[in-house]
Amino acid sequence: MNARSAVLLGSAALIVALGAVYILGGDGDRAAPASGEALAAVTVPPLSGAAAEGAEIFAANCASCHGANAEGRAGEGPPLVHVIYEPGHHADGAFFLAVAQGVRQHHWTFGNMPPVAGVSSDEIARIVAYVRTLQRANGIE
Repeated sequence: MNARSAVLLGSAALIVALGAVYILGGDGDRAAPASGEALAAVTVPPLSGAAAEGAEIFAANCASCHGANAEGRAGEGPPLVHVIYEPGHHADGAFFLAVAQGVRQHHWTFGNMPPVAGVSSDEIARIVAYVRTLQRANGIE
């Protein structure tokens, strides 16, 4: 390997490592959260309409893995109030597909998400309204 290739390879490795730290939110000084512990601090705004209804549906179907306010749970499921799930990266349709078909692990190390049986399209729309309301209240547009 010549010097230029070594520099390019080293630079690529550094970019990948920094990207992983950014995506996973690691700062190197924190201990790993205990299993079930919240992974994000979430401000919950006043809820009404579809978002308030979505909060109830979320609590019954999603909170056991994604946390009471979509903050994620260590060892269980990722936070949905996270830049990865902003509308420009995961459109609303991604939530519909995730509930109906499940999701193969790709951004996080929680394993695959199974489909969630018994949740209607109307209920998913209300869950999405809730999650998007939380995201906006926490600066994720």
